[in-house]
Amino acid sequence: MTQTVGIEIEDGIAIVVTDNPPVNALSADVRNGLFKAIETVEADANVEAVVIHCAGRTFFAGADIREFDKPPVSPVLSEVIDRIEACTKPVVAAMHGTALGGGFEVALGCHFRVALASAKMGLPEVKLGLLPGAGGTQRLPRLIGPQKALDMIVSGDPVGAGKALDLGIVDNTVDGDIRSAAVAFAKKAVAEGLPIRRLSMFDERLAAARADMAPFEEHAAALLTRKRGLDAPRICADSVRNAITLPFAEGSRKEREFFMHLKNGVQSAAQRHLFFAERTAQRVDDMPKDVRPGKVEQVAVIGAGTMGGGIAMVFANAGIAVTLIDVQAEALKRGLANIEKNYARTAARSGKGDDWIAERVGRITGAESLEAVAQADLIIEAVFEDMALKHKIFADLDRLAKPGAILATNTSTLDVDEIAAATKRPEWVVGMHFFSPANVMRLVEVVRGRKTGFQALATAIGISRAVGKAPVTVGVCFGFVGNRMLYARTRQVERLLLEGAAPQAIDKAMTDFGFAMGPLAVSDLAGIDVGWRARQQAGSKIAPIADALAEMGRYGQKTGKGFHLYPEGARRGEPDPEVDALIARMAGERGVKRREISSEEITERLIYAMVNEGARILEEGIAARASDIDIIWVFGYGWPVQHGGPMFHADQIGAGMIAARLAQMAESSGDETLAPAPLLARLAAEGGAFGKL
Repeated sequence: MTQTVGIEIEDGIAIVVTDNPPVNALSADVRNGLFKAIETVEADANVEAVVIHCAGRTFFAGADIREFDKPPVSPVLSEVIDRIEACTKPVVAAMHGTALGGGFEVALGCHFRVALASAKMGLPEVKLGLLPGAGGTQRLPRLIGPQKALDMIVSGDPVGAGKALDLGIVDNTVDGDIRSAAVAFAKKAVAEGLPIRRLSMFDERLAAARADMAPFEEHAAALLTRKRGLDAPRICADSVRNAITLPFAEGSRKEREFFMHLKNGVQSAAQRHLFFAERTAQRVDDMPKDVRPGKVEQVAVIGAGTMGGGIAMVFANAGIAVTLIDVQAEALKRGLANIEKNYARTAARSGKGDDWIAERVGRITGAESLEAVAQADLIIEAVFEDMALKHKIFADLDRLAKPGAILATNTSTLDVDEIAAATKRPEWVVGMHFFSPANVMRLVEVVRGRKTGFQALATAIGISRAVGKAPVTVGVCFGFVGNRMLYARTRQVERLLLEGAAPQAIDKAMTDFGFAMGPLAVSDLAGIDVGWRARQQAGSKIAPIADALAEMGRYGQKTGKGFHLYPEGARRGEPDPEVDALIARMAGERGVKRREISSEEITERLIYAMVNEGARILEEGIAARASDIDIIWVFGYGWPVQHGGPMFHADQIGAGMIAARLAQMAESSGDETLAPAPLLARLAAEGGAFGKL
């Protein structure tokens, strides 16, 4: 049919084979080939049924992203799917690997679906700020019911073949050769005269919702509560609602309108930016092409506290043996117990059994001596932020670790080069800064020291990817990228408090912007004492109010008092007059004249200060790209994805506007740190953008 699509005939079954490596993306050539193939086999009197099969490792994995911002080329995907569905001969999808997005919509256009037991399928478009645009929101509700369809579409998460069989998405799952299984099913469909099921005409699963919309509306409202601030999930729900209330053709027309509306919006642009940025961040531009990550089959984690235990779980979850080391027997016992409790909670929420818990816990072995690192391929130090302690540990690791072992530190602020200097092998020392809780948060800042070798760097990046993390390579400075920008924001939070902004007003400005929690609520949740101790170690004076609260024993939620008051174990804080009085007194001692501060100014002060620090980081080469900074803040600090990261967000506002506003705020507040960074000032003068650097 075309270069990528051909037809093979086997005992009266036409097998339409697509071979478009690496993932059989639905390019214009593939779409054209599929359309022509269906017309050809339908006209062939010797063909009784059709199987749509993909060569290689996967079924259609989605649209061809290279065509995304180009004018559409006919036939568009919805036309191809409509043509498949209209075929008068049974059409069977042979699904293996991943059937995602447009690929899954192709399968929904087929009359039957057979899947390899290992296959996964779903509609992830919402994660790019979009909705399925080729009938997915109209056909899937007709197949499995609107509420279950809405779950899949709004989450964007794929389901395995077993779950798909339970839902009624696929007609059969098989092991072995998916092509042969699909051909056998097609022969069965012909022999038994199985009725062709065109989902566009299948309304049985919509009947209950059409009779009573209340359950659907309640379900949609609950799902959307967790997607606050995002346009795509809400519009996905609108489109699924149309499947219930409108004829298929009208619902499909509106689906396409919704798709184009989202595609042209800033939120989808931001989420697509993050999609590509995550992949770009894995690249180290000066790394020789022949460097490959080393094998990591055994990991040792030093320190059985919250962070060390979470890191151990990361590797155990990926099937890698872990030795968790703590020289204090009681701390080790407590750490192992906490790991088991965490797995038990996860199992209880997800319905997994004791075998699942035992399997993961069984991959983690406790040890009370550093000598247990002897066989580890990767050793991660995760003790508290004390340079003298880290020096001692790395000197011992230099003596005890095998040649070629990666010696990694999880430090969040300290100088990796100074840590590496405690060893005679600094080329094997690298930072791997996980974010808490490590078993949940996706980010790993891979800190490249001055003497870190390419092999160590490649292995740290590779293993981070292998265990499901998003690695970003950064340079050495205090706080690296994420925490350095966080400290810039913290400085402004403290100054705003002194100048008259209430803690609740600061938190509300950030949640209105899209963060799940405001900075002071986060501090209360994490423990004010945690940041206080880190600042003491670093000699930092950027947070006098937080330091004063810590010295009063107000550590946050765990003590019932922090920036906010938490009566009787409440999770949501209330205003506390004692904190207001403390701030007013400290402002008076510093001669700060207090005033009313608008929510707009709070947002600008906090966000623009971060952008300004990001500009300094880029100019110093601590981050290689503006998009790397965006990934760090989205995956490590909960930056709202609809804003695409601080540097992407800055480009939407414009360097000129941000630089001008920073200059105004620097003059009015007397805070020289708000003066536009040289790079930001240059971009403002030239009309440039961070994304084009």
